[in-house]
Amino acid sequence: MEGKAKKILLFSFFTIFFFSTVTVTSTSNSLQSQTLVLNSLPNPSTFSWPQSDAQTNLNDLTQTNGESSFSLDLHHVDTLVSITKNLDSLSLNETQTSESLFNLRLQRDSLRVKNLNSIVESAARAPPRNRSGARGRGSFSSSVISGLAQGSGEYFTRIGVGTPPKYVYMVLDTGSDVLWLQCAPCKKCYSQTDPIFDPRKSRSYSKVPCGSPMCRTLESSGCSTKTQTCLYQVAYGDGSFTVGEFSTETLTFRGSRVGQVALGCGHDNEGLFVGAGGLMGLGRGRLSFPTQTSRRFNGKFSYCLVDRSTSSKPSSMVFGDAAVSRTARFTPLIKNPMLDTFYYAELLGISVGGLRVPGIAPSLFKLDEAGNGGVIIDSGTSVTRLTRPAYIRLRDAFRVRASGLKRAADFSLFDTCFDLSGMKEVKVPTVVLHFRGADMSLPASNYLIPVDSSGTFCFAFAGTMNKLTIIGNIQQQGFRVVYDLAGSRVGFAPRGCA
Repeated sequence: MEGKAKKILLFSFFTIFFFSTVTVTSTSNSLQSQTLVLNSLPNPSTFSWPQSDAQTNLNDLTQTNGESSFSLDLHHVDTLVSITKNLDSLSLNETQTSESLFNLRLQRDSLRVKNLNSIVESAARAPPRNRSGARGRGSFSSSVISGLAQGSGEYFTRIGVGTPPKYVYMVLDTGSDVLWLQCAPCKKCYSQTDPIFDPRKSRSYSKVPCGSPMCRTLESSGCSTKTQTCLYQVAYGDGSFTVGEFSTETLTFRGSRVGQVALGCGHDNEGLFVGAGGLMGLGRGRLSFPTQTSRRFNGKFSYCLVDRSTSSKPSSMVFGDAAVSRTARFTPLIKNPMLDTFYYAELLGISVGGLRVPGIAPSLFKLDEAGNGGVIIDSGTSVTRLTRPAYIRLRDAFRVRASGLKRAADFSLFDTCFDLSGMKEVKVPTVVLHFRGADMSLPASNYLIPVDSSGTFCFAFAGTMNKLTIIGNIQQQGFRVVYDLAGSRVGFAPRGCA
């Protein structure tokens, strides 16, 4: 698929098939419920990226420093789309149905979960140095598109690389640290939407020398004896990998530049990174973008992922002090002694219908000294995974308190589904995640989701035999999720996309 313009499929990481209006009520027996207004699966929609992203004038660029601030609109795609190589636009692909898109989403989600668990297990067995999840005062925000990168996160942003900037789509991933992109000349490169970045044509590209502190920070590094250049390698749990030169480069977020960002320039890239030119790691590790730019942006960033069927406003990711919402409730971040990439938080319990679920104790989510267990907040997982004992108790409590709804057959990984065909709205019990210091009261649409066009809705949690609990993006939708690395905390602001 190299050479001529071809269409590259992007699948929605954050496809939302319905909208809901929520009113919390209490019945006579103190059961708290809320109303879910039902819609069927929407048809695919079109999307156009602002042409100004690809037409930035160097004279209009601002080097970010001091107290400067700026923001950009963000965009996401909720259906299967294709990108035309020579145009910054996304057009419909009519070969996919809403049902097939949802099935693909669940397949990608399984790969993602497998990848995260593989990282944790490897870190627990590895020497102390190997603690990177990506194996191997101003504010700014950038454009996000939900798309496809199986097993490694599915949110895309449009970023300019080099001087003059060449724009490419890059995956945003809170479960990775190292930034990398495909670079010419290619030993082997997968097909991407934009022309592959050529560092020889950039005035700001600089190779990192062997033996430098930055090179030693890499989990998996080497040295080119010919050029004395630091080499990097990043591998992912799904078998994907990237290998190339470690370097520093200028990144452009529309009209604003961030200089001397350490990233991998990959000449051998293989796997499932379809469509995007590379990946921007947003984890807690030393080489992630938030950590590298912590002095400039005070170690703060946030995102809010909207449901396009309820709002015309785009999704957004913001870096800097402006990322912190005044209405956010914060919970402390916990450190995994064996892995510094993921964002761990302490989950104390879960309520259904206003009542704490018996048996869901903090011990079910404890992070032990070996780095096993714990709860992570992840933008790249769709469906929240709970340890099996916690999930069974939550599921059973929800079934009891939603006993008035007609049950339907299981669907894929979901074992609690309902036949809501012919209905316009239903009352469902509330669900609240209790973190230390912060309660996350979920809208009904964040845990009861449609899975077909026939009115089948399923409880959007799943059990896992692994010890790791993952809070996925379906549960995060509509919240502004704030990551404050400097304050070692993560916060949730309801209705945060306004």
